[in-house]
This record gives sequence, structure tokens and C-alpha cells, in this order.
Amino acid sequence: MKMLEESVNKRVSLLLKDNRVLEGVLTGFDEYMNMVLDDVDESSENVSRKLGTVVVRGSNVVRIVPK
Repeated sequence: MKMLEESVNKRVSLLLKDNRVLEGVLTGFDEYMNMVLDDVDESSENVSRKLGTVVVRGSNVVRIVPK
């Protein structure tokens, strides 16, 4: 949780269980590690797209990397 607290309002990269990567600005989170990201870019094998604001369920996150 400390890493998440230090990453608020900074860019993070999330690896999800389905191997998608979301990169965006962490704007908030809760005790279940559900996260709100702004200005999100999603990338998977051959596809990349902009998503805007996203709520990510904590149980879908495999790895969090501060940028």
C-alpha cells in the first residue's frame, strides 16, 4: 500500500491477468487495491489504444510498476 500511496498523481504501468498493460496516472485507490487511472493507454500483443479514465479491479492486477 505504501508504494500506491507514493504513486498517487504519478504514472504507473499495470500488468493485468489477461496480459494487457495499462499505463496511466494513478488518481486513487482503496483498501482492495481497486484503482482509478486517468489518461490511460492500453496495450496488448498487437493493439494499442487510448482509454481515458479507467477503474481497475485490484484482483485483476498482476504487477504494478511506477514510471
